[in-house]
Amino acid sequence: MLVYLASDTIFTGDEQAMGNNQDWLNFEHLAADKQKDEVKPPSMYKVILNNDDYTPMEFVIDVLQKFFSYDIERATQLMLQVHYRGKAICGVYTAEVAETKVAHVNEYAKENEHPLLCTLEKA
Repeated sequence: MLVYLASDTIFTGDEQAMGNNQDWLNFEHLAADKQKDEVKPPSMYKVILNNDDYTPMEFVIDVLQKFFSYDIERATQLMLQVHYRGKAICGVYTAEVAETKVAHVNEYAKENEHPLLCTLEKA
């Protein structure tokens, strides 16, 4: 639909057809331009558990279940990956979620007097 604008009055195509010489504004064109502005997905971040020589394996499993909602089997697999490979990716999240998870895990480890370190890096 074409809409015409003259001063503060909006006219439809019928007035233009009657011979009014009005400046016009095509709102369909504006809508198409807005569709061209694509919304970019948010940056994603990996939440990583890092190995140390002191944190018990059971505590790492507890962290994976409590903060990342893994079942016992998957938590055990990830704990072994942390133990043997030095680190494991616990999940990939938006920046705010990743930062929150890292802060919660590190605080929980500190409260329980374990040196377990959780970090994040851009995915």
